[in-house]
Amino acid sequence: MIIKNEIPILEYDDASREVIPPDHDWEGEKLPEKCLFAFLGDVVHRYAAEHDAKVAQTLITVSHDIKIYVLHEEKEDICLVQSPIGAAAASQVLDTLVNCGCKKVIAVGSCGVLADLPENAFMVPTKALRAEGTSYHYLPASRYIELDEEPISVIEKTFEKHGLPFVTCTTWTTDGFFRETKDMVSYRLEEGCSVVEMECAALAACSRKRGAAFGQFLFTADSLANVQEYDARDFGTGSHEKALRLGLDVLRDFNG
Repeated sequence: MIIKNEIPILEYDDASREVIPPDHDWEGEKLPEKCLFAFLGDVVHRYAAEHDAKVAQTLITVSHDIKIYVLHEEKEDICLVQSPIGAAAASQVLDTLVNCGCKKVIAVGSCGVLADLPENAFMVPTKALRAEGTSYHYLPASRYIELDEEPISVIEKTFEKHGLPFVTCTTWTTDGFFRETKDMVSYRLEEGCSVVEMECAALAACSRKRGAAFGQFLFTADSLANVQEYDARDFGTGSHEKALRLGLDVLRDFNG
């Protein structure tokens, strides 16, 4: 049954099958249960090369090809994927991964800060404001999506194991990088959002729809805390390799 609404993005089909299933052109073997879904640039490909990762499949798109790596760990294999940016593109890739075997997903990437937070601080979202469009195709409309408790717990315990400080947070997921207006930044901050990024709500919704456990941690990059003057800082590039290794460690501990 289609939930109808005057606003198209609020309409939702909760029953009928997709015309194009997420695994429609999958030709590879079933993927490992655990997946690190990374927004970390070239460090993903370097790490894969240095650790003799197998390319299980290449997703071919009109803009670029996406390699799906499998790392052969001592106890189990872990899928490693460099995600495209943006909720729609990232969710399309994640949907394929989940439907081809990945059922425990940890995402990691950078975020902008709305509050006065230093660069390269680690943040663990517990809920995401759904200000993007993709999540509304996977779940009925709501203002927020609560992230899964078990992955959050595993992320927190892994950080504690390494003695690394972190802050739990509500994140603002948006499609409009250049529409983060001064008044909107202030409004989001007032309602409890301390960081902003472009995928979390959608990835959480996609995972929940498909029956996968999903968690995410972020590291702080640019700052919108001073609405009068944007500060790109170093965009969190100093955290890329550290975040990748932490993400893999989270997955090694994710046994529930």
